[in-house]
Amino acid sequence: MGDSAEAITLSVVTTEPVSRQERKQRTRQALLDAALDLVAERGFSGLSLREVAKQAGIVPTAFYRHFASMDELGVALVEESMRTLRTMIRSARTRPSAYNDMIRSSVRILREHVRAHEDHFHFLTRERYGGTGPVRQAIGFELKLFVSELAVDLARFDFLRDWSTEDLHLLADLIVTTMLTTVLELLETPSRDDEIVRTAERRLRLIFLGVPNWHSVP
Repeated sequence: MGDSAEAITLSVVTTEPVSRQERKQRTRQALLDAALDLVAERGFSGLSLREVAKQAGIVPTAFYRHFASMDELGVALVEESMRTLRTMIRSARTRPSAYNDMIRSSVRILREHVRAHEDHFHFLTRERYGGTGPVRQAIGFELKLFVSELAVDLARFDFLRDWSTEDLHLLADLIVTTMLTTVLELLETPSRDDEIVRTAERRLRLIFLGVPNWHSVP
């Protein structure tokens, strides 16, 4: 009897906090999803806390259990959007062999991911320059992190192992800038996916054509 009672007590103790945490996480995600849906109609700075809460199905005061302000929600949305992008691109770089393979895989995975998460990418491209200060800064920080991660991966290629950290970051920045251009083109002209992908691959190959001669430049 004692063991049975203890088991029941342990079950209550261990499951109740988890379910409460799960409910909290679901509400937090609902707020992020609500903001993302509303941003599709206008910029993030035009959203109010009340309408985001209403869209998420909670009272406005409950918003503050998850975010201290709308700016904090916006930063969380940036982190969520960029996390999926970095994870997606990383899958194309896990086994570096030839740069052509990396280029082809990265561009095609990028297209698939943009099409699957257009709302995230619309948010990032719109807020990158026109967003509020904290959101804009968060996007800049995440892009720098993206560049740094790519620079580390590039160093694993045999023909880049002698490059300095500064030069690897420069190359990574060129690649990320090209990819962002591709994202914007995919969002603006969805009917030209194949053409956009081919152009993106050519741009990246052109960048890599200059790699062997980089150190010969004074």
